[in-house]
This record gives sequence, C-alpha cells and structure tokens, in this order.
Amino acid sequence: MQNENLTGDEGDLLISLKKGDKTAFDFFYRKYSKGIYQKLNYMVKSPELSEEMLQDVFVKVWLKKEDLDENRSFRNWALTIAQNLVYDYFRKLALDNKMQQHLIETFSEFYNQTEDYLLNKERQAVLTKAMDKLTPQRKEIFKMCKIEGRSYKEVAEMLSISPSTVSNQLVSATKTVKDYVFFHSGDLFMLYLAAIFMS
Repeated sequence: MQNENLTGDEGDLLISLKKGDKTAFDFFYRKYSKGIYQKLNYMVKSPELSEEMLQDVFVKVWLKKEDLDENRSFRNWALTIAQNLVYDYFRKLALDNKMQQHLIETFSEFYNQTEDYLLNKERQAVLTKAMDKLTPQRKEIFKMCKIEGRSYKEVAEMLSISPSTVSNQLVSATKTVKDYVFFHSGDLFMLYLAAIFMS
C-alpha cells in the first residue's frame, strides 16, 4: 500500500489532529469514513458489522493520534487499522465454532476443504498475483512454508540459508500477501484463510 504525499490544508490538519484537535478529527471522519465503511463492508459483507468496525477504526485513530506521521497519508493509516480489525474478526471466528458454522451457512460459496479453495480459479489467481509481488526468494519461502507446509529447518536446508533468515523472509512475504488479498479480494473465504493461515 503506497503512501500519498500530503499538501496544503490536510497536512496542517494532520498536525492539528496529532495535537488533539477535535475539529481536525471531524474533518478526517467526514472525508474518509464513507470510503472506509465501503471497504469494510466489501470485506465482511455485513452493514451492521461494518458500521461497528468503522467506529472502532476512528476510536483507534483518536487513541493513537500521537503516533500519526503528518507527512504520510491519513487514508492509508486508517485503512491499515481497518485491515487489522478485519483480520482480528476472522481470527476470532476461527476460535468460535458457532460463528464458523454461521459463516459457512450464510455464504454457500465457501469451501470446507483446502483442495477446493486451491482449485478455485479466481482465488488461485488472487493468490498468484499476490505472490508475484514477492522477491524470488520470499516467493519460494512462502510457497514452501505456507502452501507446502515445510518446516523452517527443512526450507533452510533446501535453500542453504539459516532458519532465522527463513523466518524473517516469511514474515515479510506473509505481510505482502495479506495486504494484497485485503485490497484486491472481496472473497470472505479467502480473507478468512488469510487471517487464519497467514497469521
């Protein structure tokens, strides 16, 4: 997710927001809440949940306002918060059997088997494009660890690198793939898998 250069009033308002100016906060809420809500609803397919998450996003914005970088995009920062909320939601679903069942029953296109997921052309295309954003080494490590299920030690031996290098590269690769999935897929099952198996 690329940062946008800020100019003029918005940059000044970011500085004001960082200092606790509620008028600046209201400006950013009015300007970006609709777009963030649409993104959340695209992800979770629930207007009520999306509205709740939107409020959580801006609560976090206010609580973390001192961490703002006034030279970077507010929109991207807020969308990162939204992304984390979506993945937290799906991770919680993984721990709640009733919620899992509801999710599967509500969205009949979900697949219960990983094989079905991998055979779905659209989902595979998104994953392929996400992996294409990786460097060759990270792509290979991601494939071997996340898709083939190999251990760090096994991958390290096969690639003649240290296990710590495998771990560090996998962390970076996983973040890149998850970011791509979040911003390019409205498929709930794919987001669910990204939250659970790419954590």
